[in-house]
Amino acid sequence: MVEKINYNIIGVMSGTSLDGVDLVLVKFQIDNIWGFEIIHSETTNYSSDWYNLLKNLVTYPIEKLKIIDEDYTVYLAKIIKNFINKHKIKNIDAVCSHGHTALHQPQNKLTYQIGNKPFLANLISQKVVCDFRVQDVELGGQGAPLVPIGDKLLFSKYDYCLNLGGFANISTEVNKQRIAYDVCPVNIVLNHYVTKLGLSYDDGGKIASKGFVNLELLTQLNDLPFYKQSFPKSLGLEWVQTYILPLIDSFYLEVKDVLRTFIEHVSIQIAFIINGNAKETVLVTGGGAYNIYLIERIKLHLKQIIVIPENEIIEYKEALIFALLGVLKLKEQVNCLKSVTGAKKDHSSGKIYLP
Repeated sequence: MVEKINYNIIGVMSGTSLDGVDLVLVKFQIDNIWGFEIIHSETTNYSSDWYNLLKNLVTYPIEKLKIIDEDYTVYLAKIIKNFINKHKIKNIDAVCSHGHTALHQPQNKLTYQIGNKPFLANLISQKVVCDFRVQDVELGGQGAPLVPIGDKLLFSKYDYCLNLGGFANISTEVNKQRIAYDVCPVNIVLNHYVTKLGLSYDDGGKIASKGFVNLELLTQLNDLPFYKQSFPKSLGLEWVQTYILPLIDSFYLEVKDVLRTFIEHVSIQIAFIINGNAKETVLVTGGGAYNIYLIERIKLHLKQIIVIPENEIIEYKEALIFALLGVLKLKEQVNCLKSVTGAKKDHSSGKIYLP
């Protein structure tokens, strides 16, 4: 039997920053090394009802989450079908979807992504690969981050891959092993405070650039115990709501000063993790790559060369890599690295559902 070397895959990703559902159609070619081409890409923004519902998922009891899960799976199916119909996409090998994280408490052996119900395959009439985190947590891992296998296979020419999404996470190669972990919150905090001004995000960091750093808040943020933990480690909305937001709110600052202080905090934490050889390169993706002021502050603290790629990679790298995770699962190849998540073994994670 000749091994399949070309795959047409739809990747679907919804991140913690709640800026919508990212969809990509990717053509993968496997010939000793992995090649890819993004054919179509787009983001479907959440309605205000869904935005408010998803924002508060961690506050709901499990019974309500299960009901939301059913409804979200139907909602996600509609978005995926619209994408397929709009672009007249044929010959799809699989739709590979992350779903949306409702709960992430790996220390309690719990992670729950809504939108991964088996009936998704029937609703869109496609093979579905999804629910990538649960197995890793069952194997003693953090269930996150999952993107580093994509960094290793698709973006290996960069020394570091830094994603600035709801959270900042980083991956790199150490002693021929891929390591990766969450560094600190980013947009999940910045966007939370900007909404108080009636905005969804701080365009280019313009508001933050007009603020002042509160040194006492900055010190207390930098002293949080998470930053002293060794990897593997990961963050979730629950941690932000428990440790970050109450701390910031206790200072009663203007929004611009909160943003300015938090951007300084993010820059310091990233620099603390990766400062080293000035010849090294750092690929920066995620919505935070558009925050000009944040990038300026990171550059000021870092010795390395910062590389900001084309917009399609900035915005859709995670959706692209979840498409890759799905292909690896279809081939029963490793898509989850124990060196990254802390699981007992490398493994091929996810569930495959047929229509």
